[in-house]
Amino acid sequence: MVAEPLPLDTPPLEERLEAVARAHGFAAFGIAHADAAPQTAARLDQWLAEGCHGDMIWMESRAEQRGSPKGLWPEVKSVIALGMSYAPALDPMALAGHPDRGRISVYAQGGDYHDVVKRALKAVARWLVAEAKDAEVKVFVDTAPVMEKPLSAAAGLGWQGKHTNLVSRDHGSWLFLGAIYTTLDLTPATPGRDTCGSCSACQDACPTQAFPAPYRLDARRCISYLTIEHEGPIPVPLRRGIGNRIYGCDDCLAACPWNKFAETAHAHRAFLPRAELAAPSLADLLALDDADFRQVFAGSPIKRIGRGRMVRNAAIAAGNSGDVRFVPLLQRLVQDESPMVADAALWAIAELAP
Repeated sequence: MVAEPLPLDTPPLEERLEAVARAHGFAAFGIAHADAAPQTAARLDQWLAEGCHGDMIWMESRAEQRGSPKGLWPEVKSVIALGMSYAPALDPMALAGHPDRGRISVYAQGGDYHDVVKRALKAVARWLVAEAKDAEVKVFVDTAPVMEKPLSAAAGLGWQGKHTNLVSRDHGSWLFLGAIYTTLDLTPATPGRDTCGSCSACQDACPTQAFPAPYRLDARRCISYLTIEHEGPIPVPLRRGIGNRIYGCDDCLAACPWNKFAETAHAHRAFLPRAELAAPSLADLLALDDADFRQVFAGSPIKRIGRGRMVRNAAIAAGNSGDVRFVPLLQRLVQDESPMVADAALWAIAELAP
């Protein structure tokens, strides 16, 4: 049976695909050829060789696949890059002056973006396969060996700023990125143009000097890495710089001037902050056991770090608070079954000693 031809006034597939993507909650859309970011592999190799990935061994173990789309899937011809906005309605830095509260990165205060973005990616991919019968597709969000940021820049969503994250003229630094790889040869968009200029706001904002140079990040000094990815005690010289950040850090993102163009109206409702995650009490976090942790952070990306890392982070934040009322709570953690929690509690008590 031969398929009926489309009406002559039917928009191109790329335009219809973008409309479908936006209907599923994506605020940014672009297309790139699979080989549109050839410098990615060399930059990744250099970054890994310098050890800047710290404990993130998976970055190294699948570097060849991560370096280019064809390294992961040789048949891919086009990359559909998509961004979902999580632009915050409130100032991400508002809790800096509230040392009794823990600061959670904006992206983690709402629903788990992995689930939300992947669900939408799959819906868009299903539409594409139904519309173009010969299409093969694969969808990716964060957990696969895909370099979303350079691919999104190549697809015109923005550019990689000096903080190494994607910057969008329309959405600032507040985009969750996902990708659909396809065997279709789609018309690419114009790549994003770097307009950081002489601005160094993101570099200057970093509390732990994690940027050895513009466009280069040393994850070993990054608060997001230290509070989320790093297992074990956090290096002592970096603890004071963490302040009251207990999961991630928004400082370099929030400092970007392009955020003034980001409209919260574009933010996906699934990422609206949960009340208990917007300004959690450090005292409550220090008292968490495993069951409490799982209950509080159910449905949140935070759940993956486990109770140990969260309480470790809260203990460091307590040590930075200057508030001796935390000492009794910290003393209970000195004998904690987690060595990294006990270590952080001892350090915090010493910091708070009169």
